[in-house]
Amino acid sequence: MGMGEQSNGSGSSSGRSIARDLFFKAVCLVGGVLLVRKLTKKTTRWEHARIVAEALSGEKFSSEQASRDPMNYFNIRTLTCPATTMADGSRVLYFEQAFWRTPEKPYRQRFCVVKPCPKDLKCDVEVDSYAIRDAEEYRNFCDRPNNQRPQSGEVVRDVAEHLTTVYLSRCKRGKRCLYEGSTPPGGFPNSWNGATYYTSDVTIHRNGEVHYWDKAYDDQGNQVWGVKEGPYEFKPVTTSNSNGSLLPLGSTSITLDQKLYDKSFVVDDSE
Repeated sequence: MGMGEQSNGSGSSSGRSIARDLFFKAVCLVGGVLLVRKLTKKTTRWEHARIVAEALSGEKFSSEQASRDPMNYFNIRTLTCPATTMADGSRVLYFEQAFWRTPEKPYRQRFCVVKPCPKDLKCDVEVDSYAIRDAEEYRNFCDRPNNQRPQSGEVVRDVAEHLTTVYLSRCKRGKRCLYEGSTPPGGFPNSWNGATYYTSDVTIHRNGEVHYWDKAYDDQGNQVWGVKEGPYEFKPVTTSNSNGSLLPLGSTSITLDQKLYDKSFVVDDSE
């Protein structure tokens, strides 16, 4: 009896141990399956559009770049925020660009409509840029309380002529970026400063940076405006770059007129 009782006790303990091992293995297996499913889950077309719209939104500055290379880059502030959602689900963003010292005086104002790429194109997100019917009415739109902004119906009515389209694709694994893309070959018509057509490259980075590289060319293919050294690098707002401390007064003797004369930067691409 004594031996039998000891044997039964040992067998019971061994059985519980095996059961525990099986339970933990099952939990690990199920957890692994769920993790793989999550990692391999395909992002839907509209999820891509949502991610891009959210990444483009916010206040961003080129102050770090302007501090590194004041000969070629200004300290620019971009501010983007949701304006409305179209009936088909497309997100309409209001975008404005200004020199950091005068954010209340934007020199470029746009509506950006963000939506999935057409199914016949090899891209994920289409970003269309439109002029604003009465741009003055939208000045500092994002900085105003909601009840002092043009409302959804007004926004839809104020979407004016189409300017450009950029097609973005999710960046491949191993790259710093989230999405990157450009205007189609040949760009879009533009007549400012002797240009014939205009192109734009856009890269959205994982750290919140957005890089824009706008360039225009004449009939002979000569670049007539836009920086040649590389894209403008706009980083999310911080205390240092919002107050301009990275680009102090007197950091460069190059004036705005000189830069425009050198055609390294364009202030108005509305045409």
